[in-house]
Amino acid sequence: MRLIVTTFVGVVFGFLIGVSFPTLSLTKLNLSSSLLPSVDLSYNEKGKSSISDFYSYVKKNSSSTQYQRPNDTSKIWVPTNPRGAEMLPPGIVEAKSDYYLRRLWGKPSEDLTTKPRYLVTFTVGIKQKNNIDAAVKKFSEDFTILLFHYDGITTEWDDLEWSQRAIHVSVRKQTKWWYAKRFLHPDIVAPYDYIFIWDEDLGVEHFNAEEYIKLVRKHGLEISQPGLEPNKGLTWQMTKRRGDREVHKQTEEKPGWCTDPHLPPCAAFVEIMAPVFSRSAWRCVWHMIQNDLVHGWGLDFALRKCVEPAHEKIGVVDSQWIVHQTVPSLGSQGESQNGKAPWQGVRERCRKEWTMFQMRVANAESAYFKAMEMYNSTTAH
Repeated sequence: MRLIVTTFVGVVFGFLIGVSFPTLSLTKLNLSSSLLPSVDLSYNEKGKSSISDFYSYVKKNSSSTQYQRPNDTSKIWVPTNPRGAEMLPPGIVEAKSDYYLRRLWGKPSEDLTTKPRYLVTFTVGIKQKNNIDAAVKKFSEDFTILLFHYDGITTEWDDLEWSQRAIHVSVRKQTKWWYAKRFLHPDIVAPYDYIFIWDEDLGVEHFNAEEYIKLVRKHGLEISQPGLEPNKGLTWQMTKRRGDREVHKQTEEKPGWCTDPHLPPCAAFVEIMAPVFSRSAWRCVWHMIQNDLVHGWGLDFALRKCVEPAHEKIGVVDSQWIVHQTVPSLGSQGESQNGKAPWQGVRERCRKEWTMFQMRVANAESAYFKAMEMYNSTTAH
């Protein structure tokens, strides 16, 4: 009887996890080894699946039922390869990519004279061409430049010298988080130490990208943004520039806004207009971005779930600051419906998405903890 109950609960638990976390990696769950096989799914930092990983795995599991040797030894099956590539020999698996531009001639090994260490993206329209030109010039050749064109206009940028070496992606009437989910997969941006995902309406007169990176490293920030000039486009006290320090990680807000001084919007918080992510932080954040919620509203309050402790690893860089010019570019990309102006429909969608995202996070966490409670109660007896 006990076996039947345990089996039933296990099935329910698996169903809940599957429904609540369609992209959840089972290797991240802290579950008993009796429930999950201890399979090492890692591959090295360069994106190559290592043959030594496979040998180690076979040696570790050859005496158990977790590794089944193929009956036909002429067939290849490597469980330590990335999912879907098990039939390939590890030495040919290329699990990651990049945005490095390559030639169409010569030796591949001689294509790259340098490899940029950082990536900066801007979601742009042609009306902000001059502003983007000024912004891009603040980033050295150690940055790959990636422009997402929401108005479909690309050739008009060709007269800018740096545009020839930039990456241009054009899809009409989409937001930067739509682009980010589709073109900034963690395995594509893996070569970059930091990823800047910026709006187009940012004044950068007082910003230096190289100095910014130095400060982010110095203060151990995994998620950050430049301070905002206090008199322009300011919504939250946390992102307001402080003139007396390099970085701040905490602030005071209006009474009642912060239930905990270590939680948003008083700490562990940056806005979504100009965030900067470390490689590891972005891998987590990318998986949290919802495919159908394109505006990113509410994401800023949830970024803390991707670093620990969040109030120490999320912060604002004050000595390298920017100005938010508050250009309402997205509103012009909407459509007039039911007598409402295009910008009104866009704003309504933003608010709806914020509510939907909050509900999804809350429901997912609730389902997870209920499933864990159910699992723990069955294993305790």
